[in-house]
Amino acid sequence: MTTVTETPETANPKNPSSRGFALPPWWEQALFPLFILAAIIFPFFVDEGGPVLQTAVQALAYTVMALGLNIIVGFAGLLDLGYVAFYAIGAYAMGYFGSLFFSSINNEEGIHILVTGQAANLPGIHMSFLLILVAAVILTTIAGMIIGLPTLRLRGDYIAIVTLAFGEIIGRVAINGDVLKIAGQPLTAGRQGITPDRIDLPLVDPFTLLNLVPWYYVALTLVVLALTVSFTLRNSRLGRAWIALREDEVAAVAMGVPAVKTKLLAYGTGAALGGMSGAFLGSFNTTVNADQFQFYFSILVLGMVILGGLGSIWGVVLGALVLSYINYYFIPNVINEIPNDLGLDFDVTQITFSIYGFLLVIMMIMRPEGLIPERRRKQELHDDADDALLTTSAP
Repeated sequence: MTTVTETPETANPKNPSSRGFALPPWWEQALFPLFILAAIIFPFFVDEGGPVLQTAVQALAYTVMALGLNIIVGFAGLLDLGYVAFYAIGAYAMGYFGSLFFSSINNEEGIHILVTGQAANLPGIHMSFLLILVAAVILTTIAGMIIGLPTLRLRGDYIAIVTLAFGEIIGRVAINGDVLKIAGQPLTAGRQGITPDRIDLPLVDPFTLLNLVPWYYVALTLVVLALTVSFTLRNSRLGRAWIALREDEVAAVAMGVPAVKTKLLAYGTGAALGGMSGAFLGSFNTTVNADQFQFYFSILVLGMVILGGLGSIWGVVLGALVLSYINYYFIPNVINEIPNDLGLDFDVTQITFSIYGFLLVIMMIMRPEGLIPERRRKQELHDDADDALLTTSAP
């Protein structure tokens, strides 16, 4: 006869949760103001137009992207390999509503809404950046729900395949949109690209690429907004419904969770954050080019989420910052100099994704739950936590 006896977690030395330092439950809320304070003073210690601050701006924009994807993948458990589609839609919102792209509109006199300076006298559509953000959120939310509709009856790898297909469709449309004309107007500018306006905010001097501090603070504001949305939703009834569907969809539906509505809200919310970041990057990069919206971008953002920890908000922030600095600063400015110092003619930037792959393999071996894991995720990936609960013995 086999007997099963419960063993307290504190009595089992193999249980990783029973030893070491445990963070208090309020640490996430306490870290919020510390993070904001550190981020605010950061530009005072670096060159206002140097590569460090430029990388910081891009890292913050990618953090917003990663937090959006974390809602879809980390909270709701819906594997999305086509997240680049929302980046593209947000960037094109900036290109459509803040550039010369529609130069023939209004008898070539243009439409100008709450803009000042040179943009107020140019043809095309020129709207305030704040209005463009709203437009990007609306467009990407609708697109997210449309993309989510075909996946409602799917699970796991099948969801990944469908979202991958949508991402590729948007990418192909962006490339070939210059030949798709509506009333004589091309849908996109293809690989030629659209040059959007730079951000123009009330009571703020015009943004330039010589002084990146204003760009940095706008990106930081978007990060704070994304963090607020993530924390608020995770602790809400909707967030608990997402987690329930992620853990066991059948049980969640049986308990009354509306699967269709809950999944669509996950896609829509995650897409909205990606659209906001896409609109910002469209202006910051000074171009909206179809070649920017490749499959590798979705993998890069997903890598940020996995590296930081699926479902972990601060983990995703850390993962996004780490991978962004590796991609845009460490590899081109540090590692790339090593072959030159050794007298070798080799460009390390050509093997960037090999470096990513190596880092992720090491991460999955050493710490599969991520840099700052979510509590549930950490418990799932440690067999010792389960072994500590039950001890089976035979007579």
